[in-house]
This record gives sequence, C-alpha cells and structure tokens, in this order.
Amino acid sequence: MSERLPTHLEVAGLIRLVESQGGSAMVLAKGERDAGTVLIVTMHRGQDATLFERMPQLDGTRPFISTKAQDPEKPMEFSEYLDRRKSQDPDIWIIEVDIDGGERFVELLPR
Repeated sequence: MSERLPTHLEVAGLIRLVESQGGSAMVLAKGERDAGTVLIVTMHRGQDATLFERMPQLDGTRPFISTKAQDPEKPMEFSEYLDRRKSQDPDIWIIEVDIDGGERFVELLPR
C-alpha cells in the first residue's frame, strides 16, 4: 500500500491550511482524484505569482520547488504557461494560494 495520500485529500488539506493562516485558496484545475500531480501558484493580494512543483530528490523527499515566476512586464505569459501545462497533463491539479509569505508557506508543507 502506498504511503501517499490521495491527491483530492492532499488538496483539501492544503486549502484548509491556507485558510487557517488567513489566506485564500482556489482550485484552478482539478486533475486525477487519487494520483494527480499538484502545482501550487502562490501570490499576495493577486500580485507576484510564483509556481511551485513537487520535485523528487535523491534522498526520497518530494519538496515543492519554485519553477516559474510571473514577469510583471508580461503577465499573460504566466497564465499561458499554466494553460500549456494543463493541456499536456490532464491529471494535473493547479491550486492558487493568495497568502502573505507564499514561499515561506510552501516550505512548511510536508515533503
């Protein structure tokens, strides 16, 4: 039996955690219920979006790593990138988190 939580439970817990920290979270893309990949888009007051993806490490951990930041000069490029990711992987979950200290929040998540 796998040690991983089904993705829909992980996402529900993530949303509750964000809300308990005074932030808000929204599912932008709902993927495969039990084994979909989770991407987190953090922002603060709708600004400075950063994408975090789980990246397997040699030690077996799977931390969220920052993989893309929104360019203030080209804001549409970020959403176009997310759209491409959704079309490439229909199992993907994209969660938008609006919280103060998004990077610090993501670092606290289980690996």
